[in-house]
This record gives sequence, structure tokens and C-alpha cells, in this order.
Amino acid sequence: MSAFEEFGVLPEIGQAINDLDWTLPTDIQAESIPLILGGGDVLMAAETGSGKTAAFCLPIIQIVWETIKDIQAGKAAKTITSSGPIWRMSVEDRGNAIAISPNGLRVQSREQRDWHGTRCTSGVQSGKWAFEAIVTDEGLCRVGWSTLAGNLDLGTCRFGFGFGGTGKKSNNRQFDDYGEAFGKNDVITCLLDLDRGEVSFMKNGKDFGKAFVMNKQVTNCSYFPAVVLKNAEMEFNFGDKPLKYQLPNGYKAISDAPKNVQVQNTNGKAAVAIKLANNAPQAIIIEPSRELAEQTCTQIKNFKKYINNPKIRELLLIGGVNVKEQINILEHDGVDIIVATPGRLEDLIQAGHLSLTNCRFFVLDEADGLLKQGYNAFIERLHRQMPKVTADGRRLQMIVCSATLHAMEVKKMANKLMYFPTWIDLKGEDSVPETVHHVVVNVDPQADRSWQELNRHIITDAVHRNDNVRPGCTTPEAWSEAVKILKGEYCVRAINEHNMDKALIFCRTKTDCDNLEKYFNQLDKTRYSCVCLHGDRAPAERKNNLDCFKAGKVKFLICTDVAARGLDITGLPFTINVTLPDEKSNYVHRIGRVGRAERMGLAISLVSTVPEKVWYHGEWCKSRGKNCSNTNLTDQKGCCIWYNERQYLADIEEHLGVTIQQVDKDIKVPMNEFDGKVIYGQKRKATGSGFESHSLQMAPAVAQLAMLEREAQLIYLKRHIQGM
Repeated sequence: MSAFEEFGVLPEIGQAINDLDWTLPTDIQAESIPLILGGGDVLMAAETGSGKTAAFCLPIIQIVWETIKDIQAGKAAKTITSSGPIWRMSVEDRGNAIAISPNGLRVQSREQRDWHGTRCTSGVQSGKWAFEAIVTDEGLCRVGWSTLAGNLDLGTCRFGFGFGGTGKKSNNRQFDDYGEAFGKNDVITCLLDLDRGEVSFMKNGKDFGKAFVMNKQVTNCSYFPAVVLKNAEMEFNFGDKPLKYQLPNGYKAISDAPKNVQVQNTNGKAAVAIKLANNAPQAIIIEPSRELAEQTCTQIKNFKKYINNPKIRELLLIGGVNVKEQINILEHDGVDIIVATPGRLEDLIQAGHLSLTNCRFFVLDEADGLLKQGYNAFIERLHRQMPKVTADGRRLQMIVCSATLHAMEVKKMANKLMYFPTWIDLKGEDSVPETVHHVVVNVDPQADRSWQELNRHIITDAVHRNDNVRPGCTTPEAWSEAVKILKGEYCVRAINEHNMDKALIFCRTKTDCDNLEKYFNQLDKTRYSCVCLHGDRAPAERKNNLDCFKAGKVKFLICTDVAARGLDITGLPFTINVTLPDEKSNYVHRIGRVGRAERMGLAISLVSTVPEKVWYHGEWCKSRGKNCSNTNLTDQKGCCIWYNERQYLADIEEHLGVTIQQVDKDIKVPMNEFDGKVIYGQKRKATGSGFESHSLQMAPAVAQLAMLEREAQLIYLKRHIQGM
């Protein structure tokens, strides 16, 4: 039995773990696995390389497998549905300030500032249907039709079609004149023709004609009666009693829709069907980058390889892969666990190829990174669409992994979406592991004038194309250009001094990455073999470059912060920061790439002693940096800023509570701190004690305990036999 099986992990999963030579669970795994297996929401933070991926993947694989097995055996309990008519407004799928009557047919909001909406408990997927909405109090109303993917603010997204009291029709934030204004006591008839993809409205029996023609993609969705109110009240008639006004030819009251046309609203409540659809996975794991998604998916394949009858089906959804192949797998082969990046995941959900009706695990890996990339609204939208109780009667579990649990964005999201989560914070304040030796090299162009004598040097980023930076100039721009040249030389010097044959090199921008790659290739393609990893490289190239680096086919991986986030590269001995990051936490992320799995690592940061002018492309930049030539500063409507690395270094040292060791420009790193026994990339040996591992150190104590246990058992047996 493996140590993981003591947590209740399946023997088949334990066998796969043994194949990976994992002896004991890490701290984050020991804390998280029992909690997730027990059904709780979990927020976790731990050091890079601590095994977070396995901490959530192992229990998810097990529960998904057990669920499928129970369903196939007919053991899954069906969800008990609420009593009353099936056509009513949902108390689960509604805004915070919406009140709904017990029969679900009257809706009220007394919020005067904001709009609040709700959708019906049932919808339709084909045919021509209608319902009536009566304004029962003064206020602002908008009524119509929405898909489950639409937001509750009817008419402000592409999946909602509304008609408002001001006489405006609305879809996707487009408000146009239509029909007439309406108010208290008016009856609005909402008409939906899914066969022709048309939406229209009537007021007190007066037909205003066609309001919207849907495109094919949107027509293929299921639609639900919907309303949004601001300090108003409406009452609904779905056909349980005769409609007040006669419907146009071919239309029927929506309550007459046959069961094969009806669709249940699963937003916020249990799905009805126990049978799992091919395109309805049980787990959604979202990653901020393609590389991290591929890495997680590979881990899942390793962990589930001995699980059979039934097999677990995983699918990687990332850009750069043929979407038709992904759709084919979803619709025909089926999927149980999805690992995805936000862009491709959203595309497939909006197109109706991926259903969330059976999702019982919602995982956000590197959540702080996802939130910084602006995916807050997307995450909340997905969470709304997931049933809060699954088909087998179990509650949706949400798992959030973050570099820090103390970031305000992460806290706000947890408070809003998670259900009494358990916080597992094994990281606490940012700190540097003992296995990482990190040093700073000052790059001072005023003291080191070697940049003036170079016949060949790195191509710089062209921010000084309009500045006077000729040799002999002493302007800030001239020093800045000199720093860029010296950093290329210092990077090569660091490689040579430490005989680096495997290193991760961080640059601030994609342009800097490209320029350093070109320089290495010019110097010696064999000695300085390298590849780049950043957002402008094609997905296939990024994957190939990362694979080449991991396989040792090239020595150096040059990348930006975003591209390298979360990468797990075993036995990485060296990291070079060509430029310090402006975010303190990113420094820890970068140097945490080395020193994993008890292996020693060296991180070298090149820090300019003078301000450096760099690119900074904000929202104002039309090309967002692509071939941009605006070298003015941002306060002059340009795309450049002055970058003060000395200040960033001070901020990092204050954040970590340490003074980072400085070394000279020859980049010789003293090793007396580690007793001269350091070989970067190899496991650290403790000074003086001579033990190789914790297990060997504990062996004598374990042997003594075993002997004492044996003696205790013998004493017990002798007394027991004598007493008989």
C-alpha cells in the first residue's frame, strides 16, 4: 500500500504514483486530498514545485471514476425536483435583489440603482412559443428571451433578446427603437420562433412585428423566458391559464411545449438527467497558459493510466489545435475531465459544443494569474451556468490554486463563488527556498565602459532610435542604451562562468526575448543553443520549443513571465533575470523555477544602476506593441517608460525581508555559504551530518520503535496466556 492510499486514494491511482517514484505525499497533497475527497471547497497556496497539480487531480480523477461507475450500475440517486408548475421564474437563477412569489409567477425588484434579473425554470429548444408578462407596478422593465449562457442583465449580451418599457429592443448592448413604450397594467406578449430564428413582441394584443433575426450559432441554443427589473414588478402567464390576447398563427403558449422540446434551467440547481452526455464533462480545470494546460493534462494521463472499467476520458482544450478535432471528440468520443485555457473553452461553450450541466468540479489553477489577465467576468459566468447540485445529488466543488491567497482579487472571488472553503496556506508570505542561491549583478555602464569597445553586440529594442546615444554621450538615453548592450554581454558571461548547459532566461518583453535569441545564434548556435517561449510565437512552435528544452535538445529557454508561469521543469539548475520584474511576487515565481525537489539552484539577476527606457504598450497603443514605433513616453502619448531597477530591487528585498547578495561583474558566486559542496541541479547534501535523505535519518528510530512494539506484544501475550 502506498502512502497516498492511506488518504483513501484508489489502489490503481496509488500504483500510478509508485511508477512516478513518489514515496510520500507533499504537505499540500497531504492537506488537500482528504478535503477534496470529503466534498469540500478548497483554496490552496504552496511553493512552486510543491505538487499542487496532484493535490487536486488525484481526488478529482477518483471521484469522477466513482461517479461514472455508480451511474453505470444504476446506483446514482436522482435529484428531487421542486413541487409546483415547471413554468415559473427560478429562485436559483436570479439576481441578488430579485424577489419571487411562492408560485414563481410574480417577480419584484426594489433596487433603484441597478438592474436585477431572473430566468424561467424551463425553456425550449425548437418550435414557436409565447408567454405574457404583465406590468403590475411602476418602474423599469425589460422582458424577453435568454439562453443559459446569457447574463441576467437581459439584452446586454449576445445571448439575450429583450424589449424594454422605454420602447427599445436590446441585444448585445445595442438598443434600438421598437414598437411603443409600456408601463403599469400593460401586457407584453413575448414571441419566439426557433424554426426561423426570430423574436418579436406584442403590447396589449398589438403585434410590433419582427424585432430580431438570430444568426445560426445563436439559434441552435435553448431559450428561456427572462426579465430584468429596476424598482419594478411583473407577473407572468406561461399558459397555465388562458392568455389574455390571441397569438399569431402557429404560436402556442410555452407551457404547451412537449417534453421532448423542453429544457430545464440548470443554472444554480440540479440537473435532471442521470445519463451523462458526451459533451458534458464532470470536471473543468482552467489554466492561464497553453503550456500549463498541457502539463496538467499530461499529469492526469499519468495518474489515471491503471483505471479501467470505466476509463477516464480527458480532453485538452487550447488554441492552436484544430477545433474541429476537439468538437468531434466532445460530440462522439465523449469527455469526463477537461483541461482548458479560457479562450478556447469560451468559444466551445458559446457555440453550444460543450455543456456544463453535469459539471461537479470547477478548478482554477494559478487563479491570481487568471484574474490579472481579466477573466473575472468569464469565471463568474461559467460558475452561474454550472449546476450547484449535480445529477447524482452532490454539490458543486470549487478548487482554487493561487500563488497567494492574500491577493484582494482572489479573496473577493472566493467570497462570491465558493461555499465555506477551507484555506490551505502553506506558502504564507513570499520567501525564497533554502535550495535557491540568488544573487544580484550590478550593470553599471558608467563604471564598465566595455560596451564602447564591442565590435559585435546584442541588437537592442529600438526605444532609442530617435535619441542621441553615440559613444561619448552622457545623457540618460545613452546610459540606457549602454545597459541594454551590457546585459547581453553579462548574460553570456554568466553562462560561461558557471558552465551552464541548462537555464531559464527571463526577459521583460517579447522583443527582448527575440533579440537575445538572435544574439545567441550569432555567437554560437551550438554553445548557446536556445529557443523562445512567448505569446507572439505560434502555439505549435511554443509546444515544440518547450519540448526541445525539456528533452535537452537545446540549452536555454528564453521567455517572458506570462509564458513561463507554472512550468514544471525537473532538475533546472540555473535562472537568469535579464531584467527584474516590476511585480515583487514575480521575482519569487521566477527564481522558484530552480531549487525544486531538493535540488540546488542558482538565480542570477542583472540589475541596472541607471534608469532604463523600455517599451510599455497600454490600451492606447493601437497595435498593442506589434511593430509599434512610438518611442515617446506615456505622458507624451507614447509607448515607453523609464524603468528603475534599483527601486524594484529595493522593493523585492523589503518584500522578502532579506538583502540579496551582490557579486561583481565577473559573476563569480562565492560558495562558502554552502561549504563549497554545491553542484547546481543536484540534490543538496546537508553539511556535517552525512545523511542522504530523511528516510535514512529516521531509520534507527523506526527500528527502535519496531523493537519496542514487538516487546510490548510479547508481554501482552504472556500475561494473557498466564491469565487463562
